[in-house]
Amino acid sequence: MPITVELFGIARSRAGVAQTTAVGHCLGDVLADLADRFPSLAESCIDGRRFRPGFAANLGGQRFVTSPEIPLADNDTVLIMGVDAGG
Repeated sequence: MPITVELFGIARSRAGVAQTTAVGHCLGDVLADLADRFPSLAESCIDGRRFRPGFAANLGGQRFVTSPEIPLADNDTVLIMGVDAGG
């Protein structure tokens, strides 16, 4: 199922895009798909199906998650950012 992915900070810089889509039923699936398509993102932010230290996802602006087992639903939006991101 397609998941909207928004990237911020270092993740955006490494991927070279601000937004993309990925496929998967859980966060780990999405991370693996992104790692395959964006090798520079994988080098800095993703380790297989997990985040490298210092990175996390936010699901739809509601909660921060890092576990690859977190299930995703159709039309979910995953925001990927460094845990030190702020405003």
